[in-house]
Amino acid sequence: MLKDHTSSTNELSALDRGNLFHPSTHMAQHARGETPNRIIAGGDGVYIFDSNGERSLDAFAGLYCVNVGYGRKKIIDAISAQAAALPYYHAYAGHASEPSVRLAKMIVERAPAGMSRVFFGLSGSDANETNVKIVWYINNVLGRPEKKGIISRWRGYHGSGIMSGSLTGLDAFHKLFDLPRAPVFHTEAPYYFRRHDRAMSEEQFSQYCADKLEELILREGPGTIAAFIGEPVLGTGGIVPPPAGYWEKIQDVLSRHDILLIADEVITGFGRLGSMFGSDHYAMKPDLITIAKGMTSAYAPLSGVIVSEKLWRILEQGSDRFGPIGHGWTYSSHPLCTAAGIANLELVDEMGLVKNAREVGAYFKQALIDALGSHRHVGEVRGEGLLAAIEFVEDRDDRVFFDAKLNIGAKIAAALLRNGVIGRAMPQGDILGFAPPLCLSRMEADKIVDASKSAIEEVLP
Repeated sequence: MLKDHTSSTNELSALDRGNLFHPSTHMAQHARGETPNRIIAGGDGVYIFDSNGERSLDAFAGLYCVNVGYGRKKIIDAISAQAAALPYYHAYAGHASEPSVRLAKMIVERAPAGMSRVFFGLSGSDANETNVKIVWYINNVLGRPEKKGIISRWRGYHGSGIMSGSLTGLDAFHKLFDLPRAPVFHTEAPYYFRRHDRAMSEEQFSQYCADKLEELILREGPGTIAAFIGEPVLGTGGIVPPPAGYWEKIQDVLSRHDILLIADEVITGFGRLGSMFGSDHYAMKPDLITIAKGMTSAYAPLSGVIVSEKLWRILEQGSDRFGPIGHGWTYSSHPLCTAAGIANLELVDEMGLVKNAREVGAYFKQALIDALGSHRHVGEVRGEGLLAAIEFVEDRDDRVFFDAKLNIGAKIAAALLRNGVIGRAMPQGDILGFAPPLCLSRMEADKIVDASKSAIEEVLP
């Protein structure tokens, strides 16, 4: 039996290396067999297991997305029932399916105050492409064709399309792709640990970020800047909660210059911070909200843009003047995906996952601080809700970072996996990130902490 099992895995591995183009992968090394190749076969709760039967605690919920955990029969049954009834129909020209209508209502009911409609896509990247087009369309309707610039932040992540990749502020998503494209600009990341002036308080650093944003707006001309996009908590850029007062000060600047706010809640939406939305968590008042991952817990691909009532009225004006809006995707409002979304959001409520993220998240962060906060190579332990990160430094007293060529973060993530836990080595720094399913228990949080401690001791004794 074991021989057959191993043979099947080896066959799949060879087929994978010979046929599949992987995202965010060293293509040549993978094709030559020089990098690990793991075939994931199943999952249950917070655990996944591979084709060799090896089980791992998935402390990153896939890619921040399997919020309800693996193997939830309610979602599986909802997808199956919808496939039997109506596997697909488009949403063009006023067509709809029952699950797409009902899910849109559920989302608007849970969204921050002032939100009105939901446009569905399939990925966070396409949702941010939609956001850009909505912003440009609205300013054309308002007779402001020059007001098209969009400001993002360095280290922000907003996707890997042409415009969404331009909005992203990470080098790997720009180099060799001729990105970013105009009219996208980047401003200071709210990364307090990496502030240039260590004497700054959090409030002072937040003011510095707001001042840098305003300098950029004034330099380019307020009449040319249409929107600002930001994640409530920086995700892929290092899992960095904002410093005190940050969003209040940023929104003051935007308000003064009539600039829209796009809240990218692909990661933070639907409970991860211990609030239904990160916008409510940080008192943000967005005009557009990007959603994806936690909407279906990735049981089916689905994204969306939640449009404020204020912008919806302008979109209606545009249709009255110029006719039907020329934007959409073949799979917008896909019935299977929206059926999964309904079942998923019902589970989020039934399982009390928003509260669990808040309470177990606080326990998890404190446990990481207690176990690792005083380690001489741990510069910072940070997080909010069930998002957490450990940043490693060569010298914590002088905040000296390791040479990037040493790949300390990646080595610790690999050691963590050998200890049965999946974390993520974050880009542009030696950072170990965690975003476990929102159903994580305290016992499972302790397992992540213990495995992390062992991995760090192995790599940085």
